[in-house]
Amino acid sequence: MRLLSDEDVRALHAKYAPTQEAFDLVHSHCETVWRIAEQLLARRPMDVDAELVRVGCLLHDIGVYRLYDADGGFDHAGYIRHGILGHEILADEGFPEAVCRFCSHHTGVGLTRADVRGQGLPLPVADYLAETVEEELVMYADKFHSKSDPPRFVPADEFARHVRRYGDEKVTAFEEMCGRFGVPDLAAVGSGVAPG
Repeated sequence: MRLLSDEDVRALHAKYAPTQEAFDLVHSHCETVWRIAEQLLARRPMDVDAELVRVGCLLHDIGVYRLYDADGGFDHAGYIRHGILGHEILADEGFPEAVCRFCSHHTGVGLTRADVRGQGLPLPVADYLAETVEEELVMYADKFHSKSDPPRFVPADEFARHVRRYGDEKVTAFEEMCGRFGVPDLAAVGSGVAPG
């Protein structure tokens, strides 16, 4: 059963994107994250709901749109909030909690209450951890693509170096995901080669 068509996803992004530039950046990133997850699933079949992973990938960053102001300025300092903002958007749209959680539970390799308190993050104090294989796969696939200017793929070793600043346990969590899901072939994803 298909939760959302590609057209439905596109329309939802268009509804919240404040500009065409924001739409192009976020929507294309979400599509890329799905291509990464799709490749991982094709290379290492798992007992997961692939359609739920697809929807999670395609909607996980929809909260980024709420970080733009009326003049097109972007709240870089508040970026950590994009997950909970996306959760709110999807909840308001009537999506089930299982879909909304992809937004609020994909940041880094998971945020704990201790992370929120210790880093003084502007988030409600709670654990924002992947609890299902589907959530973990979306979180993991997202690590391999950046919405930087210009957007780019992020190799596994580069992400591991980046996340080390938050503690060795974050690197360990990422390495465990690499072992479970495999490391994607980013050149194949970037060239549009079909998974498999």
